[in-house]
Amino acid sequence: MDRQQIAATLRRWALEEGFDRAGVASLEPSEHGGHLRRWLARGEHAEMAYMARRVEVREDPARLLPGARSALCVALQYHPLRGGEEPAGDLWPRVARYARGRDYHDVMGKALKRLAERIRRAFPDCATRPYVDTGPILERELAARAGLGVFGKNTCLLDRRWGSYFLLGELLLSLDLAAPAAPASDLCGRCTRCLEACPTGALVKPYELDSRRCISYWTIEHRGPFPEAARRMVGDWVFGCDVCQEVCPYNRRPAAGGHPQLALPPARRELDLAGLLALDRQGYVERFAKSAMKRAKLEGLQRNAAVAMGNRGEERYLPALAAALRRASPLIRRHAAWALGRIGGDAAAGALRRAWAGEVDPAVRDEIELALERLTSGAESG
Repeated sequence: MDRQQIAATLRRWALEEGFDRAGVASLEPSEHGGHLRRWLARGEHAEMAYMARRVEVREDPARLLPGARSALCVALQYHPLRGGEEPAGDLWPRVARYARGRDYHDVMGKALKRLAERIRRAFPDCATRPYVDTGPILERELAARAGLGVFGKNTCLLDRRWGSYFLLGELLLSLDLAAPAAPASDLCGRCTRCLEACPTGALVKPYELDSRRCISYWTIEHRGPFPEAARRMVGDWVFGCDVCQEVCPYNRRPAAGGHPQLALPPARRELDLAGLLALDRQGYVERFAKSAMKRAKLEGLQRNAAVAMGNRGEERYLPALAAALRRASPLIRRHAAWALGRIGGDAAAGALRRAWAGEVDPAVRDEIELALERLTSGAESG
């Protein structure tokens, strides 16, 4: 087989492994290395220090595998799913769609390993190395080279038929393969809907995301307490954010994927914000097994749930927040106190005063005092 025939065969094998699309990219130095370095220099990667490590490898992915010549890039559609329904309630509509079902790292990683084994059987001298969002690779650039899409102003990869709700993976190869012709360079035109809809202004300009303003960063990557501005910024999102994708015209009617393992499972579907806030360690292990949401850890998810309750401002959350203020970790107690202060009312004030009387953690006591001050000043101004 010649280079084009081999590339076509590998693409077919990728589809047979369950991927929705596949393409081949040559491993050349990045055309966007300068953009990456400027982005890092501005600090727009926030506290994600790993983004600043091994920059030279990100700029030249061939360094990741001795003898690497090409990459087989794959895409898996996670929304919409054939036969799937959008979840109801106060929790799951505010969880990014990619994270509702089984962890995509696991789903795609296993499929890539099977694909790599098939390639090695056919080409014994071929070295392989799979990646699913786990290494220093500028995967959107590779996928664009492979013909899987083009960069959108929301920084996602866009495709006319598939929209942007797809996940990416790569299989580095030592095979020299024929790459496709470069795809169209722009699908956005004059459209700026994603920039206008971003609730926090994280899309500071077309094709540029400032993680310090991004809801996904705060609810997934950030560890520890939220500063005041971030608490208001995240709104009622609990894990990630889909706003810039929801408003994209290419996501009005994208092609559906047939991957039921990526759908929200019944064991998690019944959870709401109050249930998540009250979840114990064993319940977390059982409910969130093989879930991408484990990236935030239980404490991070419960912190996010408390903040979401406060920003929703509904009195029905008072019992759950008051209970968390008595039993949860100091981090959760801090955010539960803040949420009670946001919701307000006599019941919230009573819960805060009772908690303050028995609180031993100085940071939590300070948080309770601030919440009570806000309640008092709000009542006086009213």
